[in-house]
Amino acid sequence: MATDTSNWTLVDLVRRQADAYGEREFISFEQGPRLTFAQLNQDSDDIAHRLRALGVAPGERVMALVKNRVEFLLSMIATNKLGAIFVPINTELKGAFLQHQMHNSAPRVVLVDAELIPAFDGVAPGDDKVDAVVVVAGVVPDVMPDVFDGARHLSFTELTHLAPTADTGLVSPEPGDISCIMYTSGTTGPSKGVLMPHAHMYLGGYGVARSIGMNEDDCYYICMPLFHANALMMQTISTLISGGRAHVVERFSPNRWLDEVRACGATLTNALGVMPEFIFRSPAGGNDTDNNLRIVLAVPVAEEWAAAFEARFGVQIFQGFGMTECNMVAYSNPGDPLVAGCAGHILADFFDVRIVHPDTDLALPNGEVGEIVVRPKVPGGFMAGYFKMPERTVEAWRNLWFHSGDAGKLDDRGQLHFVDRIKDCIRRRGENISSFEVEQVLNNHPSISESAVIGVKTADAGGEEEVMAVIVGQGEVDNTALLDYCVDLMPRYAVPRFVVRVAALEKTPTGKLQKQALRDGGVTADTWDRETVGYKIARL
Repeated sequence: MATDTSNWTLVDLVRRQADAYGEREFISFEQGPRLTFAQLNQDSDDIAHRLRALGVAPGERVMALVKNRVEFLLSMIATNKLGAIFVPINTELKGAFLQHQMHNSAPRVVLVDAELIPAFDGVAPGDDKVDAVVVVAGVVPDVMPDVFDGARHLSFTELTHLAPTADTGLVSPEPGDISCIMYTSGTTGPSKGVLMPHAHMYLGGYGVARSIGMNEDDCYYICMPLFHANALMMQTISTLISGGRAHVVERFSPNRWLDEVRACGATLTNALGVMPEFIFRSPAGGNDTDNNLRIVLAVPVAEEWAAAFEARFGVQIFQGFGMTECNMVAYSNPGDPLVAGCAGHILADFFDVRIVHPDTDLALPNGEVGEIVVRPKVPGGFMAGYFKMPERTVEAWRNLWFHSGDAGKLDDRGQLHFVDRIKDCIRRRGENISSFEVEQVLNNHPSISESAVIGVKTADAGGEEEVMAVIVGQGEVDNTALLDYCVDLMPRYAVPRFVVRVAALEKTPTGKLQKQALRDGGVTADTWDRETVGYKIARL
């Protein structure tokens, strides 16, 4: 694996590996398609020509609300081959949660799964019009959401048959050019679009490949969504770099996990949030070590089950720490003892990491808990800011360090330990949920005057949080009807589990909600819990 960062672009990587590995299989999908290294390069060239025919030019955005399908990967590489920017979107977003991303990124072209088109219902058109909508894996409907008025509508198959223009538009980007915009959940405002250079995307894969010793014989089982940095950078791009093989399924299922791992011959996989615990809690089969896995990258892990997980499946658990903005900055090393919460050793050739006092930014000694701050050593190996949010970029980069908003500490060996989140962001089922965005939906309800949304720990949340809505009502509203309202307007994972009614919400002198007392109160006898009434939310 070359460490010459001058060729750290996804376009160069795809072309280089096509030359090196040709017709060797690179990736397969649950839906059926398989791509060799050569096909990834050739097919993405073809799609790039067609996107150019739709008018996509360097610097413009191509949005994708697409599940784990081959079209996602091909469209991303094709977009980058035009010097344009790929914008992968969480496939559970809809309504108000999707409108901000549409208006902020102002895409020239939108790719969307046919079954996800209704997510755009109610999204108001912005100042920038969409030129074309490409429908993936389905039929183009006769009537499209208003946000697509005036846009050309065509299927992905029709896209592939468009006549290319005389100007193919294919380019060779530089490592510092922007490859993607990934949206990370806002905590005190709208979601932020992270500007991710090619070198950032490359390093996200290279760090994994080097740390766990990936090679051409490895197979990565990917059961996380490709719109997440974990699946896209840490798993897919690391496989591309190492010359191995990947298998992608549509979604994670703890009960199918081991069967799918065995079926594809996986040697590596990742498990985020509650996933590893859900896998461990699934019924044992008696011969669970009968698999090819050697490593599971899992965050977080708990002392109560981590060692037993390793023994049951015959694997080694690796941990790490990172964020979409700053990349993965630390990993455990082979042979390190398994310590829950220990992210491992800093990748010191790529990053500087400090623990600082969250109020003063003064460095703290080893062993003391403070905020994790990071800065890069490789040009382009870090985010280039938040798209169209200069104030938020400056805030995150105060004193020339990127502030993670996470609490951690360094031990005497220089290993990084993650302790907890500082920012007001709810972590549920592996997703970061913006309390601000949930509150906006609740506050638009005609019977709610204001609300505060918090995360609360419960015994069955696997160390993560459940969403609690604390509401001030203007009139009577049935809790079940309130959740029905939420289901139509927000992602499934963001719908509150708990509802509490109060007469008023405490605020600071400047009008900000004071939530700590609500968190301290947690779940009480007066808290309504949807689980107790059997309220279920259908999965798309």
